[in-house]
Amino acid sequence: MATPALPINRLAQETSPYLQQHAHNPVDWYPWDAEALTRARTEQKPILVSIGYAACHWCHVMERESFENTAVAALMNRYFVCIKVDREERPDVDQIYMDALHAMGLRGGWPLNVFLTAEAKPFYGGTYFPPGNWMKLLENIGQAYAGEHRVALEQSAERFMQVIGTSELQKHSGRPTPPPPLNAAAAGLQTSNMEDANPAGVSEDEFRHLVYTLGAQFDRERGGLHGAPKFPMPSVWRFLLRAHAVSGSQALLDQTVLSLREMAWGGIYDQVHGGFARYSVDAEWLAPHFEKMLYDNGQLVSLYSEAFQVTQDALFREVVYDTVEFVRLELTNAEGGFYSSLDADSEGTEGLFYTFTNAELRDILGDEEPLFSAYYNCTAAGNWEHGRNILHRRQTDEAFAAAHELAPDAVPGMVAEWKQKIMAVRATRIRPGLDNKVLTGWNALMLQGLTDAYRAFAEPEFLVVAERNARYIEAHLRDGERLYRTSKNGRPSINGFLEDYALVIQAYISLYEVSFVEKWLREAETLTGYVLRNFFDPAETQFFYTDSNAEPLIARKKELLDNVIPASNSVMAHNLHRLGRHLENNQYVSLAADMLAQVRHLVAKEPQHFSNWASLYAALLRPGAEVAVIGPDAEVFREELNRSFLFDTIVAGSETRSELPLLKLLKPAPQGETAVHVCRNQACLAPVYSVAEALMALAAV
Repeated sequence: MATPALPINRLAQETSPYLQQHAHNPVDWYPWDAEALTRARTEQKPILVSIGYAACHWCHVMERESFENTAVAALMNRYFVCIKVDREERPDVDQIYMDALHAMGLRGGWPLNVFLTAEAKPFYGGTYFPPGNWMKLLENIGQAYAGEHRVALEQSAERFMQVIGTSELQKHSGRPTPPPPLNAAAAGLQTSNMEDANPAGVSEDEFRHLVYTLGAQFDRERGGLHGAPKFPMPSVWRFLLRAHAVSGSQALLDQTVLSLREMAWGGIYDQVHGGFARYSVDAEWLAPHFEKMLYDNGQLVSLYSEAFQVTQDALFREVVYDTVEFVRLELTNAEGGFYSSLDADSEGTEGLFYTFTNAELRDILGDEEPLFSAYYNCTAAGNWEHGRNILHRRQTDEAFAAAHELAPDAVPGMVAEWKQKIMAVRATRIRPGLDNKVLTGWNALMLQGLTDAYRAFAEPEFLVVAERNARYIEAHLRDGERLYRTSKNGRPSINGFLEDYALVIQAYISLYEVSFVEKWLREAETLTGYVLRNFFDPAETQFFYTDSNAEPLIARKKELLDNVIPASNSVMAHNLHRLGRHLENNQYVSLAADMLAQVRHLVAKEPQHFSNWASLYAALLRPGAEVAVIGPDAEVFREELNRSFLFDTIVAGSETRSELPLLKLLKPAPQGETAVHVCRNQACLAPVYSVAEALMALAAV
């Protein structure tokens, strides 16, 4: 007897692997589009919007339990227009309905399931629901909306709309939005000079208070921030590196090193193959949900590279090299684009691909198993669920060698052999699912990570991979001045969001600084112009998340809080600060300060939620220098300069003449020498002719 054909719904035609995973559900799914919204209005049916992403463990659970169940699907289809959304492709939709859930007093997360009126206004929601509870909820809401309670539900939606429609600046500050500064660039007014003191109102006292407030959140035993679950939060520790540069505080550096070491030793890090999982469910960094996201790994490459510049810690170097190699092998397509994520599950079980029972380890390692298990803290009973072990470390190689009476130099070779054996077994296992869509902003985060890694290590391959990815973005995710959000199998779709523009601009500025290829700085300038014309809100001196040409939603949001990915507004403020100095564009520099001024009181009050803004605060408090390198050895000088952690310092250079503002008035040094000009506040010191002299000059200014 032939196997009955599986149902096929509209999601089969979508680019998102997450949506395609639901293409054979008996639910009559729509993607988020005009057809679905029109049907809801025409038939006056409520909307059920269900939001998730491909690597989300509980999204898979709810699909298996409910969305693949014909009885559950029948209820969904009877009462609702059902819409599936990939939050990674449509973060604008996700933002609005996550805000709605918070307005309802509920805790957010994914899957996110929200019930809307026919006009797409939310009136109820939640995250994961067990199938029995889900069916009761569907029946109750469906009947209520179809019957006499519809008016009450619509009135409830209007109340939530008042919260959703409130400006983020007003919502988070709890006070009316101040008028925009007179020097807002969009107003076309003259701006102050770059040398004006403390343009955002920053102060030493407030900065000390900011750092103290953040310090109260530190887990001083296991690193990171207090509590569980624990997320790496790269922008917090990158800020601490900058606060250390500003203050010289050894305590801040020690807390950063502690956090980075514990993460690198923990189960959140793939001890065998490199790469970080999204977060740890416990406070010890041991047990992750095992999904590996591109955006985490790109930022953590940046973080560990910068930490190496400051500390020269060999562990940090190892993490960078192994994580870049993981991304190159597991998350890179043939043209140089980076895929989005690896799933947490394989064979329907979370973490199965990465974990081992004691019996499996004995089969793989034989007599070496006890030493391996001591190194990676594996036990006969298992250190995790179902007798399985998550590999993790608790001590340095030197301490391990001493404890086990081994020669210190023997441990690295032994560990390398163990890794080869484990990888050989993992190669035979069914692999976690791959989300092979390419997201513009996430690619830019990895591109940024590669530029930071190249700064720290001068590894030629890092620059090769970075430049290849930048060319991929230009060829596949760019349309003139505009960016797309995503591409799959060469098919770009969805207009770019502020996140995409901000992160690409950031990466292009950095790519220029590590290559001196002027094209990337000019492309950053072009994209910045587009953002100013199509995203900027002069009323609040911040940028909207969506393009003015984009499909209108029930609210147009701004992103202010730095989360696992920094807020797109904080990234744009940094971009304006950096690009303005490269181009000697005072309006850009001044606008960056104005943006910080609007949120400065929030940064000081809640630095854990504004950590990337806090890095800009540090930069305005202790402005760095501009370094211009001219001469035949400009590339060599650049490589040497970049190996140091140069806080808030921008670097430009050319072997000959250049039309870039920082370079065009500088003449090549006589007799074929290479000169380094260290400048600040539009005034330069006398040129020097070695990197050592330049670093001394930078330390003195």
